Amino acid sequence: MKGEESLALTDSNVPTATAAFLPVNRKDMQARGWEEIDFLFLSGDAYVDHPSFGHAVISRLLEAEGYRVGLIAQPDWRGTPEARRRILYRMGVPRLGVMISTGVLDSMVNNYTAAGRKRGQDAYSPGGKSGRRPDRALEVYVAMVREAFSDIPVVVGGLEPSLRRFTHYDYWSDTLRPGILFDCEADIMVYGAGERAIIEIAALLDRGVPVRKIRSVRNTVVLSALEDMPGKLREAVEAEDRSVVVLPSHEVVLRDRKTFARAFMMAYREQDPVRGKPVLQAGPDGRYALQNPPQKPLSEKEMDRLYAFPYARAWHPMYDREGGVPALAEVEFSITSHRGCFGGCTFCAIGFHAGRIIQARSEASVVSEAEGMTRNPRFKGYIHDVGGPTANFRRPACRFQLEKGACAHRECLYPKPCKHLDTSHEAYLSLLRRVRNVRGVKKVFVRSGVRYDFALLDPTGRFIPELVEHHVSGQLKVAPEHVSGPVLACMGKPGQDIFDAFVRKYQAANEKTGMNQYLVPYFISGHPGATLRDAVELAVYIRRSGTVPEQVQQFIPVPGTLAGAMWWSGYDPRTLEPVHVPRSEKEQAMQRALLQFDDPANRGLVMAALRETGRTDLIGFGPECLIPPRVPGGGRNAGGSRNAGGSRSAGGSGSAGDGRGTEGGRKTGGGKRSGGGKRSGGHPSGGRKR
Repeated sequence: MKGEESLALTDSNVPTATAAFLPVNRKDMQARGWEEIDFLFLSGDAYVDHPSFGHAVISRLLEAEGYRVGLIAQPDWRGTPEARRRILYRMGVPRLGVMISTGVLDSMVNNYTAAGRKRGQDAYSPGGKSGRRPDRALEVYVAMVREAFSDIPVVVGGLEPSLRRFTHYDYWSDTLRPGILFDCEADIMVYGAGERAIIEIAALLDRGVPVRKIRSVRNTVVLSALEDMPGKLREAVEAEDRSVVVLPSHEVVLRDRKTFARAFMMAYREQDPVRGKPVLQAGPDGRYALQNPPQKPLSEKEMDRLYAFPYARAWHPMYDREGGVPALAEVEFSITSHRGCFGGCTFCAIGFHAGRIIQARSEASVVSEAEGMTRNPRFKGYIHDVGGPTANFRRPACRFQLEKGACAHRECLYPKPCKHLDTSHEAYLSLLRRVRNVRGVKKVFVRSGVRYDFALLDPTGRFIPELVEHHVSGQLKVAPEHVSGPVLACMGKPGQDIFDAFVRKYQAANEKTGMNQYLVPYFISGHPGATLRDAVELAVYIRRSGTVPEQVQQFIPVPGTLAGAMWWSGYDPRTLEPVHVPRSEKEQAMQRALLQFDDPANRGLVMAALRETGRTDLIGFGPECLIPPRVPGGGRNAGGSRNAGGSRSAGGSGSAGDGRGTEGGRKTGGGKRSGGGKRSGGHPSGGRKR
């Protein structure tokens, strides 16, 4: 099958049993009768052979195509050059090349909090211990490969490079950096979900095509001098033809923030497999970062094939002594039913990374995976999730997307739902019904996040009641993110009235079924567009609704996001209108404190914020006051006391890039919400009862 464009499942490659883990050392190779490997795969995450981990999907895909793949996870970069070479030579010199992915999350988001502090845990490392991956891991790993193997072909992919294709704002150094290929020595970047690109590149290398001649594969970025580009592309650039998009150069955007915002939007609009054009940007050395258009969406059969590979669905046994890999716990009994997201949240990287067109598996494929779980001795009858970046986005947004692509100048849901939007939830409900009827399955939960404004559009009205009755594990995550109109506009989110309407429907469904299940709302602090007055408005809403976040989700300007471009430039890339950016540590601290106004440790910051905004009317003992004029003897602030169970609602912490946070196992936007553990609340609208 090597080099075939289709990934379609055929009778010959339907797995019938779980295969062994891929080789990680010479002994494993010998057990398979191999003398060499074709590709070495380096992973920034620990080796978990499960389809929620990108390194597992790509390595199994290459294996299914007939290639011999060895995998080295989290190589130690801190030793001597000789020690580093020994690590990479563990399975000899690969015949065709090295592939690198730094992991499910961006390495900087994985290593640092929004405040710049080192994280103490890493769920994607053995034992949950931090320190197993370097900062800017892609650059470090590529340097290791070049040190060991010199000019071997190096192909990189995953979230980290995908969000850094062109000049981008780097929060951790507070500078603009060029596209990441200028900072590392990789030959090809595969951005987004690049299964077809990987197969095509592997086939070309196998046929002996020099890696520097591979310049036009869809879903890839390469560096190229103008004279080295394919003829038609070079001619189009020289003629300033509209069939290509040439961004302002790295040097130009360094000098002007508004130009940076404009350049970001130019690239952002081309992330479409149907209408997207090649995008180029001249870098600091005169070469161009050349992005070829995205690959066409995978068909249902192609999606089914990816999830039918014989995954071990476990961490590698070499991690047993350290207690395994914590990230597996959330996804081991979760099912990815689709990929892509048309939600359009500006702080989320999913649209830029994975695209706006939904690509879904068949019901039969998902049901087959559920049936397989019931044969796992660790399975207790509960499927933790069936969904994707957004659970209730099961089908493409409209009938035009596959033929004409997603619209370049408008979103599907914002500022109001498109008249062509397919709002039916029947496909998702049908899937959930079939999975929950699998023998051995006691309960199927939906934890990957529900887009509440889309749920309200369900024409039958069946989705919310059925969700409440069958698929909520005591609490449902939703993400209003804010309540201020101007801030929500910067976020690309619906107004507060839409969220309130969903809360009412959710409560009504609970009352009808005799259930008492909570909403866990997520709010973001310090997002572009959010002034101190907006933060006060959000605090008042939290006070009225009875929700106090256990942890605050502090915005991180992740590369590849519209909100990240807003943060650096001070302009909304969609309109080029100026936006307020809360850059000072003082303002960020006050906005964050306002979301947890009843914490005694925040009293001084809340007091200062209320005085600065002229809202001293919120200082006192009234029903809407946030803090008392003084701290009563030894008690908490007037915001209230903990409920009988000692719990509060959770807002998560960390980056605003996940959607998606995506990940909850799957939501792969450019960040994560950390901490919190199990979240609980004491009020149906999502907080502790006052």
